[in-house]
Amino acid sequence: MYALNGKREVVLVDTGAGRSAGKIMENLERVGLGGKPVSKIILTHWHVDHIGGAKSIAQRTRGKIVSHRGDLEAIERGDPVRTASSWYGIRLPELKVDMVIEGSEEELQVGDTLLRCLHTPGHTPGSISLLWERSEGRVLFGQDIHGPFLPEFGSDLQQWASSMKRLLALEPDILCEGHYGIFPSREEVKRFILKCLVAQGFDI
Repeated sequence: MYALNGKREVVLVDTGAGRSAGKIMENLERVGLGGKPVSKIILTHWHVDHIGGAKSIAQRTRGKIVSHRGDLEAIERGDPVRTASSWYGIRLPELKVDMVIEGSEEELQVGDTLLRCLHTPGHTPGSISLLWERSEGRVLFGQDIHGPFLPEFGSDLQQWASSMKRLLALEPDILCEGHYGIFPSREEVKRFILKCLVAQGFDI
């Protein structure tokens, strides 16, 4: 997960699986963000390791929970199969999403900049990626770009390939990925996404 410093507010990108919610709040304090309100908690897709801490963190911060319509039902119900929570023996609570992204793109104000929420289906039907344009460059938050892709997740490889090509066309300077960490240059971002495409059998 990632925290965006919007000067007057903080936006969280995903929330971990739930057991680390307290540690996440401690980390915000440690890096100097604890005194700022958490305005939004953006859930990039419906899997437990991204949404499990959402309810606890929202209760602590009063941040508004955001997700795409395509993953809304499983997130709100805590569906044990589609969220993969049954894999880890975690029972997700019911969760109310406050702001639903409906289309292919929506902009959210974060401090004095705009955060573009892009619908990038493939890993799950309602997966979203986030593009934050900063003075340092274009920062892309692309959680689970690498997959996995399973029928029970509602995965669609053709949709995913189209989504990846859309992200490549943005020419991001930095990629913050959900499991593989941070890729700090445009060349590294491109190389990683292309490597993922090749691994799934797509020509580049």
